Amino acid sequence: MTEAIAGLLAGLLIGSFLNVCIHRLPRDLSVVRPRSYCPACETPIAARDNIPILSYLLLGGRCRHCAARIPPRYPAVELLTAALFAVTAGALGFGLATLKWCLFEALMVGLLFSDLEERILPDEFTLGGAAAGLFLAAWVPVDPGYAHLLLGPFLNGRWLSVAESAAGAVAGGALLWLAGWLYQALRHKEGLGLGDVKMLATIGAFMGLHGALQALVLGSLAGSVLGLAYIKLTKKDYASYQLPLGAFLGAAAILIALLQGPFRG
Repeated sequence: MTEAIAGLLAGLLIGSFLNVCIHRLPRDLSVVRPRSYCPACETPIAARDNIPILSYLLLGGRCRHCAARIPPRYPAVELLTAALFAVTAGALGFGLATLKWCLFEALMVGLLFSDLEERILPDEFTLGGAAAGLFLAAWVPVDPGYAHLLLGPFLNGRWLSVAESAAGAVAGGALLWLAGWLYQALRHKEGLGLGDVKMLATIGAFMGLHGALQALVLGSLAGSVLGLAYIKLTKKDYASYQLPLGAFLGAAAILIALLQGPFRG
């Protein structure tokens, strides 16, 4: 229970920071300075109005100064991150495994909402996340997969785990890049952005190639079904609508991470 509460509180704080990143990174703005401000009137937000969830409720979802509506994305990100952290910490306790999975969940939440809002997957999340996944693989083992089959006789311990992580990042990203290249060659228009490729590489770095492939299949299926349904309901143009594949990859990766990480065993 103590671990879950600590995870909940940490998730609220990280979720609040993720909201800053989601707004600023796609616009190439610093996430450090200036301090939080209202996007509508640019008035700095006082500390009392910057408490996760609580301030949103007390303010009625509006800016204290200009009464502009605060997007519901802000409490949604904070609640989702807090819930994920609480579940992860409650299941795994305090340790590096919890740090790894919580970091992964934070990255996926940030990428999910960035893609939904701006159709941008910031390099700070993708490339930075892939590097973090490779580093943490030396301390928190990646599930045995294809690298174990090929390199098992030659590597062991943390080096085999790092190899699994690297295989997931490189092969996962390369597979999605190849799919995008083939689509463009056949349809003569871009079907995937490099951001999606780098995001799948991040997933592979944390979860290995097997996990990356699972996220790709599940995310693509969900994107196809829900995306087409959304296009039909809103009567958008099939040819021009840009499907936020990264959002579906992020949601799929979070689900798979929960099943393979905190709830495993």
